[in-house]
Amino acid sequence: MARHLITSALPYINGIKHLGNLVGSQLPADLFARYLRARGHEVMFICATDEHGTPAELAAARTGEPVAEYCARMHGVQSELARGFGLSFDHYGRSSSDQNRALTQHFAGRLADNDLIREVSERQVYSIDDGRFLPDRYIEGTCPNCGYDRARGDQCENCTKQLDPTDLIDPRSAISGSTNLEVRETKHLYLRQSTLKGDIATWIDGKNDWPILTTSIAKKWLNDGDGLQDRGITRDLDWGVPVKRGDQDWPGMEGKVFYVWFDAPIEYIGATAEWADSNGGDWESWWRTDKGAGDVTYTQFMGKDNVPFHTLSFPATIIGSDEPWKLVDYIKSFNYLTYDGGQFSTSQGRGVFMDDALEILPADYWRWWLLSHAPESGDSEFTWDNFQQSVNKDLADVLGNFVSRITKFCRSKFGETVPEGGEYGPAETALIGAMTARIRAYEGHMQAMEVRKSAAELRAIWVLGNEYLQNAAPWATFKTEPEKAAMQVRLGLNLIRLYAVLSSPFIPFSAKAMANAMNADDTWPDDVQQALTTLPPGHAFTTPDNLFAKITDDQRAEWEERFNGTRS
Repeated sequence: MARHLITSALPYINGIKHLGNLVGSQLPADLFARYLRARGHEVMFICATDEHGTPAELAAARTGEPVAEYCARMHGVQSELARGFGLSFDHYGRSSSDQNRALTQHFAGRLADNDLIREVSERQVYSIDDGRFLPDRYIEGTCPNCGYDRARGDQCENCTKQLDPTDLIDPRSAISGSTNLEVRETKHLYLRQSTLKGDIATWIDGKNDWPILTTSIAKKWLNDGDGLQDRGITRDLDWGVPVKRGDQDWPGMEGKVFYVWFDAPIEYIGATAEWADSNGGDWESWWRTDKGAGDVTYTQFMGKDNVPFHTLSFPATIIGSDEPWKLVDYIKSFNYLTYDGGQFSTSQGRGVFMDDALEILPADYWRWWLLSHAPESGDSEFTWDNFQQSVNKDLADVLGNFVSRITKFCRSKFGETVPEGGEYGPAETALIGAMTARIRAYEGHMQAMEVRKSAAELRAIWVLGNEYLQNAAPWATFKTEPEKAAMQVRLGLNLIRLYAVLSSPFIPFSAKAMANAMNADDTWPDDVQQALTTLPPGHAFTTPDNLFAKITDDQRAEWEERFNGTRS
């Protein structure tokens, strides 16, 4: 049994996330975690809400809540939606936790001790009308790179270029909209990332198995232009981790907080410490190589816009601390999911959001479509027509239809117990051989985190059962050879149990319904022939309700109309 640490990029606290956020990190991470657990591995699956920085403050200001209360409320909302989608986190933490505060201040102290932090006097935008500096997302304007007129002061949402507030053209306050701005001097701490460029380059060069998307982004940031730059790790804000050097005050940094990009990835460690405090576990055995983490395989999941922080900045923090912390082994990154010809956008409220999705359809419908269309090799596009076709054909016509036909036929002819019948014949032996080859291929794609290929292989496994059932036609066989029909039905019922196990990483709720109906365990099919005799003659089952209702044309048209604008 191997030990696997899995982290999903932290979603911002500022509102409910859309389907593009979900498929870009949390959902494929859950797929992998569920698969590894099903294979018997020990898994620690960690995520958390990213609660510091201007997104939280601005969102709280819009609702009129104190920022701490807003974050606590939204953490509850996001946690509930995560459960609704079946995201099997071992812990869903908060970057505002005491654990993360202490760890962030610890890392800052270590970096300072190692001469990797310098104090910089810099000129920043100050809003005269608001009476405060406007760091990162407190300022908006036109992107100098692509011309997008709603770019933020830290990054352009349109082209993903990282920015400083002073880079923006025609800047304005995100608080009041005021353009009565001036540039004033302030002091901040910078992480001397440039000093660590050689160490980081060597580390990245050793990751030959990483996806091209991940390494290409990392090397572009590392080598293009002036290469890896020193970057500010503090901001003039009220909400965040107070700037301290370990547990000591930092002279000249009073009233400042650490920049969210610095403390947020440290929350992966912080959230594991939160889990340990709640469950009595040992978090250091997952994160410190001197405390047992040397045998841990660490995998991160994220959208491509998060790759620079996770391949350069967070590793700079870890390496620069000169302590035996666990570095990531594999980064699975994703392109963007677009929505009907445009971008999903949290800030603009465009697309289908997690709460809306669960309101209109069960989670497994969304999980299946999103994972089977995951934006791996390029961007993917969500359209209602494609969603309808995929759900109806894959889930209803292939898997759901198979389960329904077998169980209902068995109930009508043999009752709700597995029938005796004879031994498996040549057709069943051929099916077992084909199924074995498909399952081994499925396992290979899942282990390699090839999400779309895994989904395609799983669907092909479902199709094999349908083809067997169609050719065997037990309803016809029963008229002349009832014992043979009973054998065919017995195999079909065992296939349902097998499908429940194999499908559980993708569609956990439906898989559980299948397993419960078959009154079966969830042992992985290392031996397919043995797996297809798991339910013996006389084993009781129940006929499940229709697993998947088809999406009608009227429903599709209604949802197209409902979600064609922006979310209020």
